[in-house]
Amino acid sequence: MTGGTWQIVTSSLPQIITAAIKYTIPLTLISFTLGLLLALLTAIIRLSPLRGPFQLIRGIFWGYVWLFRSTPLLVQLFIIFFGLPNLGIQFSPWAAAIITFTLNVGAYSSETIRAAILSIPNGQWEAALTLGMTRRQVLLRIILPQAARVSLPPLSNSFIGLVKDTSLASSITIVEMFTVGQQISAKTYEPLLLYSLVALIYLIICTLLTILQGYLEKWTSRYVPKQN
Repeated sequence: MTGGTWQIVTSSLPQIITAAIKYTIPLTLISFTLGLLLALLTAIIRLSPLRGPFQLIRGIFWGYVWLFRSTPLLVQLFIIFFGLPNLGIQFSPWAAAIITFTLNVGAYSSETIRAAILSIPNGQWEAALTLGMTRRQVLLRIILPQAARVSLPPLSNSFIGLVKDTSLASSITIVEMFTVGQQISAKTYEPLLLYSLVALIYLIICTLLTILQGYLEKWTSRYVPKQN
């Protein structure tokens, strides 16, 4: 590595890391937290035995999941940031990114949570109801804790995927670390070096999250009998 290349690396890394701390990581954490809450609500409503006019609510949530799972994330981002102002609805880049990522994560994660809940044997519902527990108590105390363990791996994958998807926020003027890499690359004419540095930061973040996922899986499975 030549002296000029090393100087670019040492001057660029702090800027890229700062962008990751200020934008990439907060955007990921906020969007995933809100998306997870939305996913849980969506999954529960879609599994609820709603009858009569209340079935419309279930249909609305089904339509939401269908829409956001059937369209590209970048298109969703552009519609919310560039398209909605034509209807008089305008968001800041930060708000548009959080709304889009939240809705996207919520749609995909709701299917993960719904499948995890359905994987719990119906006999557990029946046994708990027989003991006098309400459906709400059964859901909160028995079903959801087990479903959380089952859904942890795919939800962790969604979280790691969201870390990388936040790079799309650069398309609506958010100066996250990919944007910083682009800006420095335009000044230094070293695209390979700068994009490699950005990829390295993503690699480090996702590797740390993968390690954390492994520890969480072990912790949530600590009472599950090991199979020989």
